Amino acid sequence: MTEIVGFGILAFTSFFTLINPFGTMPIFMTMTADLDQSHRTKTAKKASIVSFVTIIIFAFSGQVLFNFFGISVNSFRIVGGVIFFLMGMDMLQARLGKVKLKEAEIKTYVNDISVTPLAIPMICGPGALTNAIVMMEDANSIEKKAVLIFAVLIVILLTYIILYSSSRIIKILGETGINVMMRLMGLIVMVIAVEFFFSGLKPIIIDIIS
Repeated sequence: MTEIVGFGILAFTSFFTLINPFGTMPIFMTMTADLDQSHRTKTAKKASIVSFVTIIIFAFSGQVLFNFFGISVNSFRIVGGVIFFLMGMDMLQARLGKVKLKEAEIKTYVNDISVTPLAIPMICGPGALTNAIVMMEDANSIEKKAVLIFAVLIVILLTYIILYSSSRIIKILGETGINVMMRLMGLIVMVIAVEFFFSGLKPIIIDIIS
């Protein structure tokens, strides 16, 4: 039971920091600035649903991808660690570097920004998808798989709530508050990155030595 609870906490914290809804929020506000409240809510809801479905699909199809491309879980952990570390570094410096949009591109996406680029790759970017595949590999029981899905669901629900309440949250936190929050999340992501990297590197080194 303790192991399942620990796994659930790790799943929640890793997905929340990698998805980083507080970091997505200012971009969401910029992209939906010309929409009224009802359309903004609809956009946030659709983006959240698409993100949840995408993450779950990647989580369950991870093993198929490994077998098809001949990739080992440990190798994927190392690459995931590098991705997480770079994302954490970017967040630690309070840069919203997941998606860089020009004014012309924002107008192009206005018809369906909830799917691209809001859901993919802003909410469920490479970090979140990598995390889903690796953590599903670590979920060696039905209980852990259920806990993982539930953790993703909770994070996506929180993401939706934060995006829905983005106007009020930005006013409360201010630019300084959001930057501080992003730096703290970036630090947590970098710690997770180190854990992922060495948990994948250790078995490979042992295998080479033996």
